[in-house]
Amino acid sequence: MSSHFSTRAIHLVFILIFGAVSIARADNAPAPEAVTGKPFGRTPDGQLVRLYTLTNKNGVSVSIMDYGATIVKILTPDRNGKLDDIVLGFDKFSPYLHATTYFGATVGRYANRIAGGQFQIGKATYDLARNNGPNSLHGGLRGFDKRMWKRQSVDSDVPAIRFSRLSPDGEEGYPGNLFVSATFSLNDNNELRISYEATSDKTTVINLTNHSYFNLSAGGTVLDDILTLHADTYTPVDATLIPTGEFKPVAGTPWDFRSPTPIGLHLKETGGKPVGYDHNYVLNKGWFSDFSVAAEVSDPKSGRTLTVSTDQPGVQLYTANFLDGSLIGKGGIAYEQYSAFCLETQHFPDSPHHDNFPSTLLSPGETYKTSTVYAFGVK
Repeated sequence: MSSHFSTRAIHLVFILIFGAVSIARADNAPAPEAVTGKPFGRTPDGQLVRLYTLTNKNGVSVSIMDYGATIVKILTPDRNGKLDDIVLGFDKFSPYLHATTYFGATVGRYANRIAGGQFQIGKATYDLARNNGPNSLHGGLRGFDKRMWKRQSVDSDVPAIRFSRLSPDGEEGYPGNLFVSATFSLNDNNELRISYEATSDKTTVINLTNHSYFNLSAGGTVLDDILTLHADTYTPVDATLIPTGEFKPVAGTPWDFRSPTPIGLHLKETGGKPVGYDHNYVLNKGWFSDFSVAAEVSDPKSGRTLTVSTDQPGVQLYTANFLDGSLIGKGGIAYEQYSAFCLETQHFPDSPHHDNFPSTLLSPGETYKTSTVYAFGVK
């Protein structure tokens, strides 16, 4: 059992009551001065979607909507102090309803892929939507990214906001009533922390991440960005991007980012359809060790930097291979292939089918807890 699951005596009734009380409290809680909110749109069934913005004393801001607990905008300065939005997405709400790119979303119940859209817990077999070829991807047809979350206030010394939801037993095929929350906080060191918690009344699998697409230049491709990944090994995949179960050294391969390397230097050598990075890296810090730096990126053009730290065992590097210019994003810009990178901190893809991977099981009485920090800088 992974060490981020801490034992806690919580009965289902308490979980559900706690969730209901928290949700009831949410809409009445006043927002701190550094947290503002405004209407952003409506769902097809008429629910109001709101966009909340966290702003620190440096003028850095992060905007998150309650639909999908989704990061919509991140404003950070370049080396000349000019603020720009460094994540892909849309200016209006409606495109998020139909997009399958997961721009900025909180992804679950299981981030990444599960082979064959099926897994077992004990003798029970659970069938999932096959929404990525033969496999299930990012929680299914209506994962957490396509659900409304409830906003809650947070007792914090820095701008912060929490979103929560009750994912009912059987949602998208997953077992257990799962009460889950995602907390976003932004400090004056320009560090965005995302913390997740979850409890379930039945044994289930869980793997949460944030799917922001970063472009530190706020335009163009990311092929010249310099990436360092603190990983000596990665999990190779088959033609459908399912891990083979091996742990392969990155040394001497196009997957080697142990020292600062342009993202595009060996990208064409990775193969795949489409060509590009969409692979899980096994972080050197160890599967169950403490919080540490996973990746660092710098953009020579703008001077912006991004440092990603986590307590998770892996990180998925994705280079927006499936974008092809047909999707029109913010400012009317057509999002081209390789116009962003994602660093999705996570447990490994398809873990339910690999006993040699760290477990993603969550049992009743346990609490799933994990955090990731995105630190923004310049040089």
